Amino acid sequence: MGRRTVWWRAAAAVGAALCATTASAGSAAAADAPTPYSYAEGASTVEGAKSSTGAVRLAAGRTYKSSIGPGAKLYYRLDLGAAANAYVSATAVPEAGAAVGSADGVRVSLQDADAHRCSYETARFGPTRSAHPVTAWASREIGSDEYMCQGAGVYYVVVERVGSAAGGGTGAGAGAGTSAGSASGSVSGSVSGSPSEGSSEEWGLELGFVSEPAVTKGGATSAPESWNSASPEVLSGDPERRRGGSGFATAGPVTQGVWQDEAGIRAGETLFYKVPVGWGQQLHATAELGSTTAGDGYVGNAFVMSLYNPVRGFVDDTTTNYGGEQRSAALDPLPPVAYENRFSLDGEVSGMRFAGWYYLVLHVGTSVAERYGEEPLGLTLRVRLEGEAGAGPVYLGASEPRGVFEVSEGDQEAAESGATGDTLDGAGDSGGGEDAETSGGGEGSGSASGASDQRLAMTVVAAGGIGTGSLLVLGLVVWTLVARRRASAAAEAERPKAGAAPRGRHGASRGW
Repeated sequence: MGRRTVWWRAAAAVGAALCATTASAGSAAAADAPTPYSYAEGASTVEGAKSSTGAVRLAAGRTYKSSIGPGAKLYYRLDLGAAANAYVSATAVPEAGAAVGSADGVRVSLQDADAHRCSYETARFGPTRSAHPVTAWASREIGSDEYMCQGAGVYYVVVERVGSAAGGGTGAGAGAGTSAGSASGSVSGSVSGSPSEGSSEEWGLELGFVSEPAVTKGGATSAPESWNSASPEVLSGDPERRRGGSGFATAGPVTQGVWQDEAGIRAGETLFYKVPVGWGQQLHATAELGSTTAGDGYVGNAFVMSLYNPVRGFVDDTTTNYGGEQRSAALDPLPPVAYENRFSLDGEVSGMRFAGWYYLVLHVGTSVAERYGEEPLGLTLRVRLEGEAGAGPVYLGASEPRGVFEVSEGDQEAAESGATGDTLDGAGDSGGGEDAETSGGGEGSGSASGASDQRLAMTVVAAGGIGTGSLLVLGLVVWTLVARRRASAAAEAERPKAGAAPRGRHGASRGW
């Protein structure tokens, strides 16, 4: 059934694409716009409460879709035990072209039942002043505080809009905690007095909740005092083609090597890549924006690359200007992945606390189009992984979702082949729940096939330049293949079952 379901989803995508090729010229022009953010497939839609009373419960290992209006402050509920760390993230997704200021963004905090903040972070759009997805995270960590946020019970995720649209400019308290996003460290100091239009529109939200079990005692309790912080030699060689995704859930997987985006990146567009980083490995990344002769002039803070860890926690970012000639942006040298990095007061170090998928998020500001037009610019990504992956800490239980803090052979194969799919997808054994997490399926079982469907659909859409007769022939071929697949599936159903279907890393059928 899994195989037939995947095929019919793909066939539907092809059929929709065939219809799209006959649409008006206006629709064709719209297709040239940056791809909208891709939420996790199957994510439950929840509504944030305006008060802690009535806040919907979120389940560990799942992703959720919500929304937030200007100046809003929304509550979601977590039921936590006393032995596991909890990490929550919120990705704010404004509409493409929305008016935003440098100090506008989203703040996420995790609070106990007495409103004590376990931690919080603010993510802002930064000096690009360009609407794009920005992500902030917060956590409840066992042992980090002697008095607060240590016991089992009810906790609340509080998500707030900040900035001029919220009526607070940089906002009171914005300097405390961590301010992530584009060149976040310079936002409050350099633009707090700058005029900011702000966005009066509602933003989409993608919420994630990951649980990390306790570890056996006896390990290190302090951050490493030294590590190799020298910049390595930049990788060279012919690049391989690899398309970036339009969200965390559809991030294009890459490993060590030189990668070139198949379609380039447009002004206002955000592309997501992910890299599997094992325990003890050190990640280095450089992104290059290609040259163009389409215009002239100088655009400050035109290009930003941000790094997020496996729970979508902000680690570091870098920005660069653009003047029509090729430019590169490289992340500062980061420490090897180690459990004890969490004990560091340096956010760049403490963020490298897990093995798993690390996300590289690249954005070109909308202001680039004013001087260089709407055509995409070339994009090259150079990724280096130093060191051999080793054993990690001994966890006293399973993470939710399962396997999020490890790099499996399947992850390595996906990074080499380009197969998509996300680890934070809700298909694991999260223990279930009675509220928001009751939607069927879970994203994990369909994320990879859904991304393949999108690629298949876009391939057919790309054929829109051919004649109508050719499209009819293509349609006949597609539906012939559908009929053959139906016959094959029916024959397979007649065969006796040799055993249970293979299980994926999150407990979902692979749909092979």
